[in-house]
Order: sequence, then structure tokens, then C-alpha cells
Amino acid sequence: MSIEIHPSSVVSPKAELADGVVIGPFCVVEEGARIGRGTRLRSHVVVGPHTEIGEDNLLFPHCAVGMDPQDLKYQGGATRLVVGHRNTIRENCTLHRGTEHGGGITRFGDDNLMQVGAHVGHDCQVGSQCILAHQSSLAGHVTVGNGAILGAYSAVHQFCRMGDHAFTGGYTVLTMDVMPFMKTVGMREVKSYGVNSLGLQRRGFSQETIDALSHAHRVLFRQQLRLEEALQKLTDEGADQVPEVAYLMQFIREAERGIHRG
Repeated sequence: MSIEIHPSSVVSPKAELADGVVIGPFCVVEEGARIGRGTRLRSHVVVGPHTEIGEDNLLFPHCAVGMDPQDLKYQGGATRLVVGHRNTIRENCTLHRGTEHGGGITRFGDDNLMQVGAHVGHDCQVGSQCILAHQSSLAGHVTVGNGAILGAYSAVHQFCRMGDHAFTGGYTVLTMDVMPFMKTVGMREVKSYGVNSLGLQRRGFSQETIDALSHAHRVLFRQQLRLEEALQKLTDEGADQVPEVAYLMQFIREAERGIHRG
């Protein structure tokens, strides 16, 4: 294999390109960037400094990855963006590096899809097999679990968390944590609407697991119990013997910003 660089592109001699990398027309790859085997930049893509992109990624026109964070406290340090493998990053998407005070690194996992215009802010930690739909946006310091789906034009407030396989509908404004496995939708009044059963079926979860999660949601939000009482009831029932329910319960207990409830 060999490296292909279109003559109209500008690649720093201090960037590292692996075999099989293809740099299309009018791209810029800055000093300190590292691009893994088989990754393709279609055209007009900018890869910023101190940015590591793994293998077999596909970046569409006008992406900007690894740019300086949009944080007034950023002092120009050599913070990083690390992108995993087999991601598809569509037109006009942006992923920013971390900040010195926020851990110094933004991470974006494997097998993710960013649709047109999506944004990942500084110091975010995004898992794998996620979908960020058109024009959705993560503010700084957001954590997104594996398999999460963020609906089109949705926004997540800084320091919020989205759990594994969380689903949010389009135009949802998220200012608290988003529970794993659940559907969460709303603008002025954001609510959880129960288990994302169809999505979990498509991801290979058993019906027994889905039923256990549905029961947990009913206990938590449909039986007029205080949250701590509901969690204790689930524990007493042994519901936390199902790993996904145990994870849901632990996620709720660890929520510092609160959770979007039913």
C-alpha cells in the first residue's frame, strides 16, 4: 500500500501518515497530526495539531477535526483529540481538542457516525457505535456511552452524561444526565418515555433483558416512590442481578446533575 496526497493539499512534514492513507483535494494536515492506516479525507478536510485519527475512518468535505477548543480559559497548550477506528464523519462536522484544565484530551471511539454538521466539544468522551444526527451538539466535558443516539438538532449541556444505548429524539435540549437504554425527548419539558425496546432489539438485547429494564423503569417512575425508595425496592427484588439494570441503577446514583425523568 502507499500514501496518496492530492497535489492541492498541504500536509505538514511533521505529520505522520500510515500506509493506505488517502488525502483528497484541498485538505490541510497540521504539525503533530497522526492518521492511521486506510483513513480517507475526501476533500477540504482540516486536521489540526496534536490530533490522532485511527484506521479506516472516512472524513467528508469541510470537516474540521482537532481544532483549538472553544473555551476562553484555553491558553494554547498542546491538548489532544484522539479518534478511534472505522468512524464516518460527514460534511461540516467539528471535533475539538481538550483543554488544560479539563483533562487535556477529547476522545471519540470506534464505529461512530457523525451526520452533517454535528459537533463534539472540548474534553468530551464519546464511546463506540454512537450516532450523532444532523446538527446535534455536545458541549464541553460531555460523556456519551456506547451505542447512544443523539437526535437531529439536539444539544447536550456541558458536564452531562448520556448512558449506554440512550436514545434522544430530535430537537431535545438536555441539561441533565440521560439514562441508559431509555428514550428521552423534549425541548422545554424533557422526559423519559421508557425503554427503547426496538432499538435494543436491533442491537441484539434479549427480550428478558428488555422486560427487566421496563420493569425497572416502572418502579422508578410509575409507582409514586421517591427515587431512593425505588432504587431500594429494585435492590430488594433482586432486579440488580440483571447487569443492564444494575448499570442503570448505578448510573442514576452517580448523577451529579440529576437525570431526565419520566
